[in-house]
Amino acid sequence: MSVEKSTGEKFSGVARYVLDEELAQIVNITMALEMPLLLKGEPGTGKTMLAHAIAESLNMRLIVLNVKSSMKLIEALYQYDTLTRLNDSRFGDSKRDVSNIESYIKMGKVGQAFVSDERVVLLIDEIDKADTDFQDDMLDVLDQMEFDIIEIDKTMRAKHRPVIIITSNAKKDLSDPFLGRCNFHHIAFPEPDMMRKIIRVHFPDIDREALDHTIMAFYQVREFRGIEKKPATRELINWIRALKADTDFKVKSLAKGDIPYMGVLFKKSPDLTIARNSVSRMRL
Repeated sequence: MSVEKSTGEKFSGVARYVLDEELAQIVNITMALEMPLLLKGEPGTGKTMLAHAIAESLNMRLIVLNVKSSMKLIEALYQYDTLTRLNDSRFGDSKRDVSNIESYIKMGKVGQAFVSDERVVLLIDEIDKADTDFQDDMLDVLDQMEFDIIEIDKTMRAKHRPVIIITSNAKKDLSDPFLGRCNFHHIAFPEPDMMRKIIRVHFPDIDREALDHTIMAFYQVREFRGIEKKPATRELINWIRALKADTDFKVKSLAKGDIPYMGVLFKKSPDLTIARNSVSRMRL
């Protein structure tokens, strides 16, 4: 069975994902070239959400492989459920034929993308958590669009070539062969002007004063020295929700160094301590 070629879909963004022109171009050329797109950037820059936006925009199903540090490639391809087969053969109360091993083969996330009757978006999230062998072997499978199930001596070939999005938080270097077989885009943390556009998507009724003061305070706390995990876009969105929910909060107090609900912005105890101390010094 041959892999069907793409049909020239174009990604132009969705209502809740603010897309810059450069990113739209690399997504579309990647789909045209039928290559994986590797996205790097700090957590919270929208790498994972891009795959969701592509799937929504192109009306495709999204399949997500969340990579773990201990994951083996075979887990992403398929699993042979030996325990269930053993129980079925022992107790004999299953409708399955225990002599048919294929009925005990379950597709992993990559396998699901390959056997899908329609083209899907395959998100391989946080590939940098895996070791180099996993990365390179995964790219071999995605290049060939097939893999073998050794238990039944069968080759599974993709019915349709998925749109493949791979993310990395850049915590660990990826191998040169891996990098060479992907298109690449670095999603930088949004500048304040872009962040204003993002916030207006989530809060279309936010007034100019509230927007300006929250953006200013947010970028100010991101620059506190010693912070290990800087607050990202999702923290800013949740922080604004918290401020809006507090009927006693006055947005002008942000300009005076009154920054409430810092536990929404900072998720690690040392970072929260540093932030509180830094705010206290600002008020002096």
